[in-house]
Amino acid sequence: MTMPRPRTRVVTVLAAATLLLTACGTDEEPAKSSTDSAADAADATAADAADPTAADAANATAADADTPTDADTETALDAFPVTVDTPDGEVTVREQPERIVSLSPSATEILFAIGAGDQVVAADTYSNFPEEAPTTDLSGYDPNVEAIVGYEPDLVVVANDTNELVASLNALDIPVIINPAPADVESGYDGMAVLGLATGHVDEAATAIAEMRAAMEAGLAAAPQDSGIRIYHELDDTFFSASSHSYIGSVYSAMGATNIADAADTDQTGYPQLTEEAIIAADPELIVIPSQLSYTPEDVAARPGWSEVSAVKNGNIIVVESDISSRWGPRLPQLVTFVADVLTDIAVPAGR
Repeated sequence: MTMPRPRTRVVTVLAAATLLLTACGTDEEPAKSSTDSAADAADATAADAADPTAADAANATAADADTPTDADTETALDAFPVTVDTPDGEVTVREQPERIVSLSPSATEILFAIGAGDQVVAADTYSNFPEEAPTTDLSGYDPNVEAIVGYEPDLVVVANDTNELVASLNALDIPVIINPAPADVESGYDGMAVLGLATGHVDEAATAIAEMRAAMEAGLAAAPQDSGIRIYHELDDTFFSASSHSYIGSVYSAMGATNIADAADTDQTGYPQLTEEAIIAADPELIVIPSQLSYTPEDVAARPGWSEVSAVKNGNIIVVESDISSRWGPRLPQLVTFVADVLTDIAVPAGR
């Protein structure tokens, strides 16, 4: 009997969506707190999206945004100071930042998506998207304070507080925003709103959130509902996986899939380590591996004892672009659409 060949599919990068550029705020307004104003704006934008008249107006605004007026700039500046909530507590940004250093690939993508790309003067070595990102040899895993300060930042964005970076930069009067990987989709939107507020791009962030939310919902709606298809998302060859307590796992749950990693995630870390025996016993119907790994779907299928796993027997081992599947950001809907199509193929095989 000839075994079906595993399907190798890689999510491709799509062009970034056009964003709106509109400023807000007055001198009389108190410092804004948390993500409330940006989140409210996102909800309003989402509501307007259903109104064709509002959509036409939004398109006109987008066209005008290419040449911001002095009044636009003054209004954006008037919105400061702002105070945002971060995992390390409240952070106040006194003036609209002009020199942002991003030590997080996810944050870099978000900053460019919300219209703050021109303010980013340096990004870490893994910030490879978008193409115009000012990638440097800065590290978010082992940050060097002296190297960061060399870029004269007035705002630094990080995924985690490593090497007491926050305290070191705060001592130099440089505000730091921690923008970690979210635990779920809604938390991801909140993180985008925080960056919009902190950089003076509340409206653009609201638009980006509304567009991403709509694309995510469309992708989720395309998936077979309540299929219960067993899915295993492998992170490496030591069998770490993404459970439903991670944002990517929460997406699979929203698609109605059953995540075989959940049973091992008793501490709800989001990324438990499984055993080969447990994976084989759980019999996943879809196996997902990221593109950055040094092995292929064929290598997975050839593992001893895996030949009877449903995903292996039916050739349902897929490759997803690592930079999209491992980062929260505006490109995530591409992954959702892709996986939804695969789940549909599994739920309703061709010829059935």
